[in-house]
Amino acid sequence: MAQFDYRHVVVGAGITGCTIARRIVEDFGERVLVIDRRDHIGGNCHSSVDPQTGIEVHNYGTHIFHTAEKRVWNFLSRFTEFNSYRHKVVTTYQGRTYHMPVNLQTINSFFGINLRPHEVEGFIREQSAKERISDPRNLEEKAISLIGRELYESFVKGYTVKQWECDPRDLPAEIITRLPFRHGYECDYFTDRYQGLPWDGYARLFENMLEHELIDVRLETDFFAVRADIPQQTAIYYTGPVDRYFDYSYGELSWRSLRFEYEVEAVADYQGTAVMNFADIEVPYTRIHEFRHLYPERESDSGKTVIAREFSMKWKQGDEPYYPVNTDEDRKRLKLYRQEAERLENIHFAGRLGRYRYYDMDKAVLAALELCDELLQFKQ
Repeated sequence: MAQFDYRHVVVGAGITGCTIARRIVEDFGERVLVIDRRDHIGGNCHSSVDPQTGIEVHNYGTHIFHTAEKRVWNFLSRFTEFNSYRHKVVTTYQGRTYHMPVNLQTINSFFGINLRPHEVEGFIREQSAKERISDPRNLEEKAISLIGRELYESFVKGYTVKQWECDPRDLPAEIITRLPFRHGYECDYFTDRYQGLPWDGYARLFENMLEHELIDVRLETDFFAVRADIPQQTAIYYTGPVDRYFDYSYGELSWRSLRFEYEVEAVADYQGTAVMNFADIEVPYTRIHEFRHLYPERESDSGKTVIAREFSMKWKQGDEPYYPVNTDEDRKRLKLYRQEAERLENIHFAGRLGRYRYYDMDKAVLAALELCDELLQFKQ
């Protein structure tokens, strides 16, 4: 960076970084440099077209956009239209398939009964009351208190062990609260008002967000390799791992990582849905993605389809961090890192990695918009 004439540097071209970069140039009218160590923009939301089939593939697992926030929807709708896709997940357990999240079809099929919606609450209350858990201390106890042991053992336990590689009794109870539960036959995984996928794909969405005369993008650029070249007065918006910024001085934060095995199958439709979960502990992967189902309006005459098997694994340096584990020890370390961050000037930590917080895509956009609101208010 021999010549440097930027007032702002955004580290990371994911959904948080792209949102911040766009707001800065529109609100401040100042030049922004976006850098990313990868060879593409979009972060984990990146998509690309498979050359064999013409099917758009999500390179880091299926990403479904959904939000109840009209502000977030309106902001992104400036850069893309969305299709009408509604996410439905099917779970395979012991050779049979069920709707997930657990709904009336799941319950009736699993137990071999024929409950009506108004009977579900009482039935589940009976199931969950068998073990008399009044104060759940961990994920297992919380799940059993919500849906009973049989449903937990079948649809939650094995999947959780594979996802986190630990006993569910060692995980905090709040993790399971993200799993929805339905008393009717509603099988849409998300119920937010605004849902869909970018009409022309995620890659085009991020290209549109960064397409501005005041935004420059440099890929395959490691922030830590160029940090010394950035003038001290430059504002930096860092969306990488917060512990990495401080060279792990208080130790590594715990993350879960993912590995994907992509295959082209010589059939037009492999599993009939975009995401199939596998609850059996004996199945090594947690789910299979089939990307053709994400864009039902698109026609593909290749007679082939693209799938990806997803494997969960512990994170180590060099792997891609996905989900914060957030143990008690992690929270202690995070507190120390945040204290260090507060001492810095012109450095803003943002996004899932910078904040060490699990964000759905819409919440990542909203947090980025609110950060820019604060900056704009401070400047005025």
